[in-house]
Amino acid sequence: MSVALRRVTANGIDLNVAVTGEGPAVLLLHGFPHTWELWTDVMAGLADRYRLIAPDLRGAGASARAVDGYDAGTLAADAEALLGALGETSAAVVGIDAGAPPAFLLAMRRPDLVRQLVLMESLLGTLPGADSFLAHGAPWWFGFHAAPGLAESVLVGHEAEYIDWFLDAGTLGAGVRPAVRDAFVRAYTGSEALRCAFSYYRALPASARQIEQAAEAGRLTVPTMAIGAQPVGPVLEGQLRPLADDLVGHVIEDCGHIVPQHRPDELLALLDPFLDAYRAEGNAQRRQGRSSADDDGSRVGR
Repeated sequence: MSVALRRVTANGIDLNVAVTGEGPAVLLLHGFPHTWELWTDVMAGLADRYRLIAPDLRGAGASARAVDGYDAGTLAADAEALLGALGETSAAVVGIDAGAPPAFLLAMRRPDLVRQLVLMESLLGTLPGADSFLAHGAPWWFGFHAAPGLAESVLVGHEAEYIDWFLDAGTLGAGVRPAVRDAFVRAYTGSEALRCAFSYYRALPASARQIEQAAEAGRLTVPTMAIGAQPVGPVLEGQLRPLADDLVGHVIEDCGHIVPQHRPDELLALLDPFLDAYRAEGNAQRRQGRSSADDDGSRVGR
């Protein structure tokens, strides 16, 4: 698989974007502490049928260190602008962790643009359905990361150990390949890189308000798949169920939070038929449209 790295200006921010494959577009949005390289196995598995677009989100990896804009609404606008800049008028959107809320908001705002939606291992703000998961409070690092200036001042010089903890926990001890691990560590080394990473957590109250407003204003109409593992499990599906018109949910057993690295084959086994079903449906509709146009033309000719 050959991956091209491109610099794309989208919504006023310079993004580093990995692109590979040909076919209908699939946009892949990572979380923390990841970069676009989270998706390498997924991209390899789909590149023969789809155009895979995997950006480093604003402030992450090789993308620009933005001062602000880490709320889900702005990140959704980044994603929308990125698709436009790459000439895509329709895409399946896949988001995990911090990439899931902007993927959700993009689908709510632009169902004409989002062909299908896949959300993994994330909560959607304060939408109902997560009470059991949050019964003992949010995970410890949410508060640590949210305190302005604290986490980056403590962690500078210890970034590798900190990232390794998340990679170990997120794969149930299996870890990730050394090259991927090193890419993640490089991406989150230094006070400015850490500030950007933790800005996602500091924007969570704003993101939660945006998600709540979107849920109050309309329904999720695009075909959606919710995928859980450990620790989120079926909670995300539970949040989506009351507002989604077309939803399927799965939990991958014995899988940690970093699904695309820990269980890529199991993930592809879910993504493949989901993406292909709607691709086939779209092709059938296009063929039907051409057939109707031909029929109309023949009648006129007579």
